[in-house]
Amino acid sequence: MKLLLHTCCAPCSVYCIDSLREEGIEPTVYWFNPNIHPYMEYKARRDCLKEYANLIEVEAIFEENYGLRDFCKNVVNNLESRCQDYCYPVRLEQTAKYAKENGYDSISTTLLVSPYQKHELIHELGDKIAREYGLKFVYRDFRFGFRQGQAKARELGLYMQKYCGCVFSEEDRYHKRLKKK
Repeated sequence: MKLLLHTCCAPCSVYCIDSLREEGIEPTVYWFNPNIHPYMEYKARRDCLKEYANLIEVEAIFEENYGLRDFCKNVVNNLESRCQDYCYPVRLEQTAKYAKENGYDSISTTLLVSPYQKHELIHELGDKIAREYGLKFVYRDFRFGFRQGQAKARELGLYMQKYCGCVFSEEDRYHKRLKKK
């Protein structure tokens, strides 16, 4: 199996890569995240993933596309459905496109590790998009290893972000904190 693993950040990749390697699958990490903002957050996550990929000796591909303008144009009319209507599909679609053009036979995503993501939707989209490109979507419910992966990421001193990625998810984080007070 030649697997291209869409990767949102180093901490989320820790458990996914470890788990896949235990199965005998050596993934190639694929960075494409035009939904992460502001730029310094994008850069911090990307650079941390580069360092982690070197540390664990995993092949990594980085598609540089900060994407703020396209992100804003695509989510402005319905901010509440931005994940399902833009963030998930644009990243999975680009992963599948790159995989098809570069000889991979399967794709997956580290989004499957987070208990905060819409897991079933990611699974459905991944299956659908992979089929459209003649690929296989490798589905794993990595969520039960989320805390383990986060703990290992902290031990390694990886940059630990505080929100999903887009400016609106950062805003949501603050709204939840204010509601608790």
